[in-house]
Amino acid sequence: MSQPSIKPAVGVIGGSGLYAMDGLEGVEELQIETPFGPTSAPIVRGQLPEVPGQDLLFLARHGRGHVLNPSEVPYRANIWALKKLGVGWIISVSAVGSLREEVAPGQVVLVDQFIDRTKERPSTFFEKGLVAHVGFADPTCDALRTMLHEASRSVGAVVHPGGTYVCMEGPAFSTRAESHLYRSWGAKVIGMTNLPEAKLAREAEISYATLAMATDYDCWHTAHDAVTVDQVIAVLQANVGLARRIIRAAVPAIAAFAGVPPHADALRNALITDRSRVSPERVRELWPIVGRYFPDLHA
Repeated sequence: MSQPSIKPAVGVIGGSGLYAMDGLEGVEELQIETPFGPTSAPIVRGQLPEVPGQDLLFLARHGRGHVLNPSEVPYRANIWALKKLGVGWIISVSAVGSLREEVAPGQVVLVDQFIDRTKERPSTFFEKGLVAHVGFADPTCDALRTMLHEASRSVGAVVHPGGTYVCMEGPAFSTRAESHLYRSWGAKVIGMTNLPEAKLAREAEISYATLAMATDYDCWHTAHDAVTVDQVIAVLQANVGLARRIIRAAVPAIAAFAGVPPHADALRNALITDRSRVSPERVRELWPIVGRYFPDLHA
């Protein structure tokens, strides 16, 4: 078994179409038990040959073979496990529909805002006697987005450096009326998976950014047919290689980042419950996330 890096690891959560990360060395599969059940799939840990000493952990969000719909993804288990394994950065690779003419299928959007339209998903670690309110005004990491922007340009991608992502429940696509509504809000893309994932990453003090890969124009665009699964899959397959190239180009910059990831202290002023009222069992359950704020207890 390879030894994990002492640097914060880079986590990659692969969305629709991206079920593995090629080119890793020293690969091992990790089955992590969590208080929230199993992760979507085994987590694969390895290192890119061009960045020795920098761990990269890959997790297929929908499971191998795409067996989990967006509402079935165990978001809390996934983020808890990545945190336990030392992840300080998460690159979320996500298939999205475009809500703007200028974002064509095959192009990349580096999301900087979200609108949450989900309704059936646990969205926090902080309940059952331990409450925290993290800041989420700027839900993605500026530093990581900048590195992904530079990496995208370096591999020839057409990249949009910002935009709002509407996260819907799914698994059905939008109605035409909904698609026009989201456009009226100024949103740029629509997807089904980045919330609560981004919220949980912030609670876990992980710097998170979305590599949104446009697959279609959603159903608002009357010059195009309504979205079909076949159309989405065809563009997905073309996007997979591009996403892998962007990640490989970004990891050296992440490894060279000076200091800790920017959101490594997101909980410092967020834990609101009186420490004397928090049960040791609850702290131990969330130990990878909150342990350092309870130095008198042990995992």
